[in-house]
Amino acid sequence: MSTEERFLRYCRIDTQSDESSTTSPSTMKQKDLAEVLVQELQQMGIADAHMDEYGYVYAHIASNIDHVCANVGFIAHMDTAPDYSGTGVNPRVIEKYDGSDIVLCDDAVIRVSDYPYLKKCVGKRLIVTDGSTLLGGDDKAGVAAIMEACDFWMKHPEKKHGRIAIAFTPDEEIGRGTDHFNLEEFGCDFAYTMDGGSVSGWCDETFNAASAKLSFHGVSIHPGSAKDRMVNALNLAITFHNALPDFMRPEHTAGRQPFFHLIEMNGTSDQAESAYIVRAHEKDDFAMMKRMMEDIASRMNELYGYEAADLVLKDSYYNMRDILKDHPEVTQIAQKSIASLGIEPVHESVRGGTDGAMLTYKGLPCPNLGTGDQNCHGRYEYVVVDEMEQASRLILRIAEMSTEVNK
Repeated sequence: MSTEERFLRYCRIDTQSDESSTTSPSTMKQKDLAEVLVQELQQMGIADAHMDEYGYVYAHIASNIDHVCANVGFIAHMDTAPDYSGTGVNPRVIEKYDGSDIVLCDDAVIRVSDYPYLKKCVGKRLIVTDGSTLLGGDDKAGVAAIMEACDFWMKHPEKKHGRIAIAFTPDEEIGRGTDHFNLEEFGCDFAYTMDGGSVSGWCDETFNAASAKLSFHGVSIHPGSAKDRMVNALNLAITFHNALPDFMRPEHTAGRQPFFHLIEMNGTSDQAESAYIVRAHEKDDFAMMKRMMEDIASRMNELYGYEAADLVLKDSYYNMRDILKDHPEVTQIAQKSIASLGIEPVHESVRGGTDGAMLTYKGLPCPNLGTGDQNCHGRYEYVVVDEMEQASRLILRIAEMSTEVNK
């Protein structure tokens, strides 16, 4: 089975996670893919491959060198984002992309003007959706690349490497990918998440992230007699939102610019709720943004003379750069390995998070590497097959170079 064939098999399995669920994994269908992966790993000859009660898949390949070196790990997540349907994924392969707009269906076109990275894909093999679902390249391209590398190692024992740890996680898309990650069972010194983007990219920096939940308490009065008495909870939610700077919304930011993102708002004139995510690369910006939200809620409560706005802030993850800067050898291996494939390494500050960010703060240095997936979380997603195959070769190269790192 090729890397492409693996991906086509995996992306047809619905593994969408669910933020509203209280179970682990959040959806039991994620275990459908986990079971497939365990079976394939065992068929390769990796005897300890297994899925635990939370849907995590772990596997290990023993060292075949005669000296002690660092143990390296590779991680990808199995779930797809709740943002867009992952049911009934019907992938289509474009044999040799000609550089034109890609028509997915009557009302969905991937336009080069909107997605300029396509200009770099001319002549390459692409996988796209039929326009009715997301594709699942985030992160099944990473899963496929790791699985292909595992198959190569088992078929080519002459390829030298230290002990290799493999993990596939559930619920990354809803921020719970490491909630039950067993670091002791995984058992390695450093690792890499293989999770989206160009294969040239290496990332040792993510956002600092928090969630904000707001409850607005109105005073409901019949509108016919509401003058100077009614406090409309929906208007409270709007007032809070408009007090945040509009230039700090996702649609007005790029690169290392921080943002507030309103992800939900609902309610009645009596009670309303809104939810935000808060993102910033720099600690000072992150702290300032949380204080800003607290100050707005406090001023509203002073103005109305009661608890009109109730704010709950919760940190989600932190910028892994602050830890990885003390482990330069981990990112250096990634850079050198990318370059060894004839690709110019590109440093990226990810405008998001990965399982690796949380694992890094739990004591496992874990930068992120690309897999050839673009436009994730929607129907315009596509995977560059050539890059997904390069990602698999990159994994092999990293394992080889890791033999030079002392444990």
